[in-house]
Amino acid sequence: MSTFGPVPSRRLGHSLGVNNIPHKACTYSCVYCQVGPTIHKEVKRKFFCKPEELLRDVSDRAERASRKHEPIDYLTFVSDGEPTLDINLGREIDLLRSLDVRIAVITNGSLLWREDVRADLMKADWVSVKVDSVIEKPWCRINRPHTTLQLKQILDGILEFAHAFNGTLVTETMLVRDINDSVDGVEMVGEFLARLQPSISYLAVPIRPPAEKRGQPPSEEVVNRAFLQLSRKRIRVELLVGYEGNAFAFTGNAEEDLLSITAVHPMREDAVENLLKKANAEWTVVDALIARGELIETEHGGRRFFLRKFCRRN
Repeated sequence: MSTFGPVPSRRLGHSLGVNNIPHKACTYSCVYCQVGPTIHKEVKRKFFCKPEELLRDVSDRAERASRKHEPIDYLTFVSDGEPTLDINLGREIDLLRSLDVRIAVITNGSLLWREDVRADLMKADWVSVKVDSVIEKPWCRINRPHTTLQLKQILDGILEFAHAFNGTLVTETMLVRDINDSVDGVEMVGEFLARLQPSISYLAVPIRPPAEKRGQPPSEEVVNRAFLQLSRKRIRVELLVGYEGNAFAFTGNAEEDLLSITAVHPMREDAVENLLKKANAEWTVVDALIARGELIETEHGGRRFFLRKFCRRN
């Protein structure tokens, strides 16, 4: 369990991240995942942390951000894995209400066929659900789901949740070159989204280093074509294809902030430089973290990125 940020979010403004899941406990192993492949895919909900401890951790970071005059628009469950695997998610949302900040959950939607998961997510103010494909073969290729998961059951669960949810529901479709970016594939996603009627359907491409080299963005022409296809379905579509900026918050400890942010949000080199400047710290902080094996450097799209290094889970 950890918290990070606030970080700039293309959808939520200034988001204080709540990472309620151990590294890569997930139902999927998406080819484009920015925190690496899933070692052990899971579908059973479990106890991961005490809700009261999570509340203390979030409260502490929110207080530190406030002292630095860093605004917080949302407390966002955005994890190293799938946040709905946490059996205490509903209880945690209830406790976080005491902080009087809106609560968001970013989920891949793979467990929404479960009534208890839908009940937990009903408590949030804003929920993002992933809809990368509604066709079996590309869904398996891009999301690489746990073998027990069934696509139709998942899609039915998403629809059932959408029809009952009183908060803001958005979707995200990540387009990956030569996997789910075909004309027919996008058309079928659009038909499903038209039934779902989310507030916004976000169309994204991988902008950070992916788990697999094949997790690459399509061409601009393909992205524009997909945008037009979805827009014709009379749903509101927005692109998530640009960099979100460098307004990462510094809350008092450069090493701690770098590690907590890069655990779920790889940072571009210029963003790291910006945070160090806020902290009045030198690049030697980054060098030391790399030397200790806590931070790694990688490249994507001709730019340097930094992300936290994790040991493989047993």
